[in-house]
Amino acid sequence: MNINDIVAALNDFVWGPIMLTLLIGTGVFLTIRLKFLPWRNLPYALKQVFSGSKEFQKDQGDITPFQSLMTALAATIGTGNIVGVATAMVLGGPGALVWMIISALFGLSTKFAESTLAVKYRIINHENQMAGGPMYTLERGFKNKAIGKTLAVLFAIFTIGASFGIGNMTQANSITTAVSNTFNIPNWIIGLVLVFFVGLVLIGGIKSIGKVCELIVPAMAGFYFICGLIVIFFNYKNLIPGIGDILRMGFSFSAVAGGVGGTLVKSLFDAMRWGVARGVFSNESGLGSAPIVAAAAKTDYPAQQGYINMTGTFFDTIVICTLTGLIIASSGQLGTLSGTGDIITGVELTIASFSIVFGPYGGIIISIGLTLFAFSTILGWEYYGETALGYLIDTKTTNYIYRVIFTITVFIGATTSLDLVWNLSDTMNGLMAIPNLISLLVLNKVVMEECFSYQNNVINNTKSKELT
Repeated sequence: MNINDIVAALNDFVWGPIMLTLLIGTGVFLTIRLKFLPWRNLPYALKQVFSGSKEFQKDQGDITPFQSLMTALAATIGTGNIVGVATAMVLGGPGALVWMIISALFGLSTKFAESTLAVKYRIINHENQMAGGPMYTLERGFKNKAIGKTLAVLFAIFTIGASFGIGNMTQANSITTAVSNTFNIPNWIIGLVLVFFVGLVLIGGIKSIGKVCELIVPAMAGFYFICGLIVIFFNYKNLIPGIGDILRMGFSFSAVAGGVGGTLVKSLFDAMRWGVARGVFSNESGLGSAPIVAAAAKTDYPAQQGYINMTGTFFDTIVICTLTGLIIASSGQLGTLSGTGDIITGVELTIASFSIVFGPYGGIIISIGLTLFAFSTILGWEYYGETALGYLIDTKTTNYIYRVIFTITVFIGATTSLDLVWNLSDTMNGLMAIPNLISLLVLNKVVMEECFSYQNNVINNTKSKELT
């Protein structure tokens, strides 16, 4: 067994049933402890997102709450929404989509809690900017400072490692694969273009990242959403049977589904395993990444940003992933075979589903979607990694060195296949959840206090004023 096999086995363990159970279990625990307020206040949270951000301009922070949410979404809406959903529905059957949605519902509470704590325990760094996230929560929130500091350092190291792999090289490689296959452009040219635009944005730091994400994320999500609705509209006759397969196989101990060229035989366990895994991987609830940018938001109420960032899980999984799932389910392509006799999966399945309506342009649409999604993911993860490094070494020089190395790494990812690095970074991404989940469980009373205080002093008062 070589080192790549060892890392791959470690990665499988980290993202295995134990971790997924902890992630979902923490979400269930927090949902109950918070008396289902994250669910009950989802309409309020969505209203906060769409009501504009001028009211926050005088509050403490570096970027508006909307920019913070868009940056977090930039890092989460990515290949998982296009490739991950398709893979989950092949490995776990159509019913995997049900469990993606279920995991996201409990993920709302997890994302609310981790983002609330990030704002509560954030600090002002040497550049007079807000810095926060699980590392600061662990250090400042834990009564046992030695344990808190140790877990904080581990989280920061895991985040830096993940930022170069899952947040950088993997995304850059996805872009070059999609663009080169569709437009026949050499990888090195795509890599150079990516380096130029990534570097251009990163020069301005979080404020520049926030402004770019504020423009790109709604545009890319809107583009993909509209194209997806068109596909579903033209496949409307297959939509109800497709939804039937999703529901039936989501709760059946053994069921069969498939398209015109093959069949899938899957169980309830397959649906749960792959649905939860891809759901968590897509929206990152519980991994501790999104709270890092939540801490930069202009707000005086920790729970306020908790609610706003919570909607990221809603948009990512319950909206975008569900859309992709319905596109695939209604296309009749699920379970079909390729020319080599293998079941098509991943991006090929999504392209095939779009091509039913758009023909050869289906591949172009997916390539554009993947490019925009992956590019924005690179920007969001750069901020995560830079903030984590700033926690360990808080100097301007270190930040600039990190930005340069991160930008160069984009070219490496765009032009090289590095399976070992990707597996290792994916493992780092999963390991981030361990110290983060510990902080959520240990500090759950703090989350409750912030949640109920905001409910009584802000939300209830707002509702009273609206009634009068």
